[in-house]
Amino acid sequence: MPELDKKISDWIKDYADKNKIKTLVVGISGGIDSSVVSTLCAMTGLKTLAVTMPIRQQADQHDLSIKHGGWLEQNYNNVEHRVIKLDDVYHTFRDTVHEFNNERAWANTKSRLRMVTLYQIAGSMRGIVVGTGNKVEDFGVGFYTKYGDGGVDISPIADLMKSQVYELARGLKIDQSIIDVPPTDGLWEDGRTDHDQLNGLTYDQLERAMVMHEKGHIAIGDDAKVLEEYIRIRAVSEHKMKPIPVFKMQQNND
Repeated sequence: MPELDKKISDWIKDYADKNKIKTLVVGISGGIDSSVVSTLCAMTGLKTLAVTMPIRQQADQHDLSIKHGGWLEQNYNNVEHRVIKLDDVYHTFRDTVHEFNNERAWANTKSRLRMVTLYQIAGSMRGIVVGTGNKVEDFGVGFYTKYGDGGVDISPIADLMKSQVYELARGLKIDQSIIDVPPTDGLWEDGRTDHDQLNGLTYDQLERAMVMHEKGHIAIGDDAKVLEEYIRIRAVSEHKMKPIPVFKMQQNND
């Protein structure tokens, strides 16, 4: 995808210029999506804050985030990498609402605490929060936290399939260890990956199923099983991809 990186970076800068935005704020996790997006932000020349926010983080995930943050600062003089540890905030919150105990809800709470942190930074620096979700996650299976990593101002790679993100990463010279690591949202203390959470489906399978579903293709064999699982996962999270339901006075004014 020649020059796609420049097109996206120019799109980010154009949006920022038109809206008098001074700073781009992006959370980085050591994963490929946030590494690509933070690099695209850096390419704009605008002040970019890349923020690592560990919460009871797996050491290998944290190490990759630190490595990418250091690489950004070495290669772009408009980038500042910050590490903001949220463990104490998370523990206090858990202690405060401990009676409402649910493993998945705690995982989503981590994502929402990070969102609040990014908006605090952006709000203090005339900035915006830049999203890191790709098309499969955001519009295929809804694999993100509502009002967590889904809470952003702009979303530069949300129209790119995961395979296109990998292609961009290679062109941007993202560290090979980040390209090679199994994708994970980093919200689980047992280290589970996206593959684990998506019932064993790979992003290649999800992409193929997404295309089949959108085009109404008939799937056979293994593809049929993958498409069936894709539709099941999508149905559970489809509410995230729709506008918030609103009671309409006019429709109910009988």
